[in-house]
Amino acid sequence: MKKVLIFLGIIVVLFAVLGLLTNMQNKEKAKGNPYGKDTLYAATVDLLDDENYQNIILPQELEKKLANKEDVTVYFFQSTCEFCKQATPILMPLAEDMGINLVQYNLLEFEEGWDKYRIEGTPTIVQFKKGKETARIKDLRDEATYRQWFEENSQ
Repeated sequence: MKKVLIFLGIIVVLFAVLGLLTNMQNKEKAKGNPYGKDTLYAATVDLLDDENYQNIILPQELEKKLANKEDVTVYFFQSTCEFCKQATPILMPLAEDMGINLVQYNLLEFEEGWDKYRIEGTPTIVQFKKGKETARIKDLRDEATYRQWFEENSQ
């Protein structure tokens, strides 16, 4: 019985050390991140070096743009969303080719965006003109559909 308890104790200690090391590693990777946070979800850390996730907008930046009645096109995504992981490599190069500044709002890191912008699911793109929403498209779509939507709403 003593051997079983010692063995279980060693396993618990190993899991604790592993958890601590993982947490420290994520904190190290999160240093200087575009989210302005000390800690990030692991799924977000995994996207930090991905070229398709480099146009991040923070909630206060978006609020400022809208308050200043600016035009802005926002891609609401979650770093854990499988549909977003399929949409992003289509959307970001397309937006760049079309000269559209498509800013990215990560709802996993900034959950207040769900209610504030009435987001029902991801991926969702919302077009704001003069600070007011004028159009949105949600769910995973093909490139032709996104292109048409951008042509109709981002002029």
